[in-house]
Amino acid sequence: MSRDHAQGKTAHRLSPARVLDIDPLLDDPETRIVVCCGSGGVGKTTTAAALGLRAAERGRKVVVLTIDPARRLAQSMGIDSLDNTPRRVKGIDDSAHGELHAMMLDMKRTFDEIVEAHADPERAAAILSNPFYQSLSAGFAGTQEYMAMEKLGQLRARDEWDLIVVDTPPSRSALDFLDAPKRLGSFLDGKLIRVLLAPAKVGGRAGMKFLNVGMSMMTGALGKLLGGQLLKDVQTFVAAMDSMFGGFRTRADATYKLLQAPGTAFLVVAAPERDALREAAYFVERLAAENMPLAGLVLNRVHGSGAAHLSAERALAAAENLEEPRIVDQDGGKAGLRNSPDTYGSSESPASPSAPRTASDQGPDSPGTDRLTAGLLRLHAERMHLLSREQRTRDRFASLHPEVAVTEVGALPGDVHDLAGLRDIGDRLAANRPELPEVSDG
Repeated sequence: MSRDHAQGKTAHRLSPARVLDIDPLLDDPETRIVVCCGSGGVGKTTTAAALGLRAAERGRKVVVLTIDPARRLAQSMGIDSLDNTPRRVKGIDDSAHGELHAMMLDMKRTFDEIVEAHADPERAAAILSNPFYQSLSAGFAGTQEYMAMEKLGQLRARDEWDLIVVDTPPSRSALDFLDAPKRLGSFLDGKLIRVLLAPAKVGGRAGMKFLNVGMSMMTGALGKLLGGQLLKDVQTFVAAMDSMFGGFRTRADATYKLLQAPGTAFLVVAAPERDALREAAYFVERLAAENMPLAGLVLNRVHGSGAAHLSAERALAAAENLEEPRIVDQDGGKAGLRNSPDTYGSSESPASPSAPRTASDQGPDSPGTDRLTAGLLRLHAERMHLLSREQRTRDRFASLHPEVAVTEVGALPGDVHDLAGLRDIGDRLAANRPELPEVSDG
């Protein structure tokens, strides 16, 4: 598999893995939803935007839903701001008659839309003005993920787009995207809500008697924990939301099934780093356990070198050879001492030690050139060590999950900030790499 170098070191080589072919996935009319997921900071937003642009320029009508608070997607697509309404992206190549739309999830606005759609105007107004509802819709744990699923369900139900690309919420754990909707749905349709709802359902004095007698201990404890006013706000909110509770669970279940259905494809996005790929492996296993359709792994920010044949060990040895003043040089088969004092003043010496060399005198073997070359060699050695670490990390993931197809995106020198940059990322995503190059760190 790998060859031995003259120094006796063995090069690392990634076993040939399944290649993730992006274009057939995007072109397939049966593919209606692509979900980009993974841990934070691995390039999910950029990947989602690049996939959406590529699919649109290949003829599909696409909407990209992002939940990234950094709003880089809007900047990359030349839109002043994104909101809860899909906005048409201008400047794409529409020769294939495709369209690209983009939107950013407004968590509170999505919750408001649900209330307005499933309650009469009077009850909707009471809910929207309730202090507990305002806190819940603005930042309750899991609300963002739940609303992302609600919005995805809404977009899919409209059947207006050929393809929906979802950039999942940034969170500590990639699993929150799958778990939070079910958790919030359970909360909104759970036992605590039903207990709080019971007095309102009984109604009038009987209801108050039921509350005071039957649940005085519990509400007293809740009052101490939450505060009396907050508990009252919660009970008012629950009473107003009574007719809607079943719908939360129903819609959460329906969207969950949509994610499992044919036509949905998950792309796990990661960087070639230990923690990111460990999270990716965990997500791959979880998707399999939940019967979610995994298309493959997008490996972002992979480093490369145009001189991978020069090992780190050889580069360091050459750097030391240039930096040591008395190191033995081999030149044309003859050994000599670099800068040896015995050569100074001799008839063969090109210059006297008392006569400093000018810039015009300095040739390719001058001390300044040697230092520059040595520095470049050391930088190359560092790069080769980095490549080796990345390759070992990829090898480890591939050995654990050989069934997962992979595509790589090389590291870029800067951030993507326009459509041209997104187009470049799309080209890199679609570039097949059936076999990774051999890399040696020594």
